[in-house]
Amino acid sequence: MKLLRPRTRGQVWTVIAVCLVIAGGLWWFGFRDGGVDRTPLTLNEFRTAIADADVDAVTIDDRASVITGELDDGTLFRVTYPREFGDELTEDLIDAGVETRISNAGGSLLLGVFLSLLPVLVLLTVFLVIFKKMQSSGGGLFRMGKTQARKISADEPTVGFSDVAGADEAVEELQEIKDFLSNPQRFLAMGAKIPKGVLLYGPPGTGKTLLARAVAGEAGVPFFSLSGSDFVEMFVGVGASRVRDLFAQAKEAAPAIVFVDEIDAVGRHRGAGVGGGHDEREQTLNQLLVEMDGFDVATGVILIAATNRPDILDPALLRPGRFDRQIVVDRPDLLGRRSILDVHGATKPLGDDVDLETVARRTPGFTGADLANLMNESALLAARRGSQIIETVDLEAAIDRVIAGPERKNRVMSERERRIVAFHEAGHALVGHILQNTDPIHKVSIVSRGRALGWTLSLPVEDRYLKSRSELRDEMAMLLGGRAAEEMVFGDPTTGAADDIDRVTKLARTMVAEHGMSERIGPRRLGARRDEVFLGKEVGHDRDYSEEVASVIDSEVAELVDIAHREARAILVTHRGALNDLAAALIEHETLDEEDLAEIFEGLESWDRQTLGDHHRSGVPEESTAILDTSPMLSEDIGHSDRGERPTNRG
Repeated sequence: MKLLRPRTRGQVWTVIAVCLVIAGGLWWFGFRDGGVDRTPLTLNEFRTAIADADVDAVTIDDRASVITGELDDGTLFRVTYPREFGDELTEDLIDAGVETRISNAGGSLLLGVFLSLLPVLVLLTVFLVIFKKMQSSGGGLFRMGKTQARKISADEPTVGFSDVAGADEAVEELQEIKDFLSNPQRFLAMGAKIPKGVLLYGPPGTGKTLLARAVAGEAGVPFFSLSGSDFVEMFVGVGASRVRDLFAQAKEAAPAIVFVDEIDAVGRHRGAGVGGGHDEREQTLNQLLVEMDGFDVATGVILIAATNRPDILDPALLRPGRFDRQIVVDRPDLLGRRSILDVHGATKPLGDDVDLETVARRTPGFTGADLANLMNESALLAARRGSQIIETVDLEAAIDRVIAGPERKNRVMSERERRIVAFHEAGHALVGHILQNTDPIHKVSIVSRGRALGWTLSLPVEDRYLKSRSELRDEMAMLLGGRAAEEMVFGDPTTGAADDIDRVTKLARTMVAEHGMSERIGPRRLGARRDEVFLGKEVGHDRDYSEEVASVIDSEVAELVDIAHREARAILVTHRGALNDLAAALIEHETLDEEDLAEIFEGLESWDRQTLGDHHRSGVPEESTAILDTSPMLSEDIGHSDRGERPTNRG
């Protein structure tokens, strides 16, 4: 069998060629009588020769239905006949007195057997090649129950805590794990038990995998890494077998760390989802629970797992004695972002004008992966324009690219659509600047990026984790500023505000039904949270409030949206001149930064909730109709207004 197990593609073709040569040789010696050249005769010619007594001697091969022989003139011949005429031809030869011999031991038997086995041999060869390749890649049939974990030995290039930035709390928690793996006797002497399992959870891209590798690198122990999906196969029992093999290898290499990424693929709540549970996944989870129960703290094997959704994990997996310690790896704050930028910027040629502190302030909500991508994009942009260093302009462009997507330079808009988009974004920016509880406007652009025709970027001055009702209401008014500007200037709103309306509606409903920010509803949560089908426990749920309460919710949501719309409209009517100036500047320059906006917004005072209430009670000023959708409205037609003739701020 080893001779039939080729190892390379060239050997496969060699085996096939040898089979074909053998088949050809057998055919030659079987059908060509060992290479003797014979004259083929037709059946009629042969019967005529028999009748004329020209046939000297013949040999009948009944198995091959072939007659060979010699004529009186010495000519060697060969005749092929139908099998049903064999008896008749034999009688004719005997009656004619021809010397007749019968041969049943010709080469055709061997040829027939070989030709029948040839497809089987070819398929067997191909199968052996595929089987060998699967074996060499570690996925052979007999290795299906073996673990797919990638082992990183202690002497390979390591990652340490110094390579992890922006997660100081998580590093501090994991420091104990590192100390235990390095010197377990210090803890065992005190009767302390190190956690068997550590669960890292947080948004994607926050560095959970990097933290696990850093623990192994700091402790200098082997690191077994795999994903939760590596356990789940189509064959029942394979996942459980891989779990057993994984922990057996880890115990042999102890002290060691086993890291399971995306553990929710195998550790999801049993019996959840459409159609109940999944037998293979649940058996794998059961085996994982059994193996964690069998842990001995003295063995020095620690399981570290990572997930983005700890809420869907099975409770048995999270109880004390299994995943004893759960560490939040959240998005970095300002200091954390600065530390991450320092790490990634250390390997890049940054210009003297680059201020990473400013970049950190302009990237709230960015994860470590986002910041790494930001620095990489800035390097690519600098190289694209032929620069040897990364300058501030590259970082600014990279931030815009990460937040809003790449520029759609091939998207050409008509002049009318550019004016509509300009007023739409100007409405967002102006309302956001006037309102007191909104974040400062950082940049406004009508350059198409991603799916957006234009965009307005507002950034907080500091990291915030709570929002008040006033802040949410001002945010709703800012979102509706674009729609209000379209209505006021053109008198005919477009579909460009679809995303704004969707976000405002969801925000208003959340304020009423979840955050208790409605006077009529009060501090009540109405409607259970509906999880996604593949994550939750049921497909749906019963509504926990009556039709009357539903009607009140709808009316409260409608009132919040209407108030935000009126507030945005009041601001735009009051500051119509600034709206025109801002739209004109956008049409001319396409993108405005903080300095440009500060020049346009100079002298405008902020409005608080009291000022907005005064405007509601006094009514909205008469709107100007100097600019209509039907006019050609060039950029010079927009910015002609006198800043001194604008209505005064009543606040």
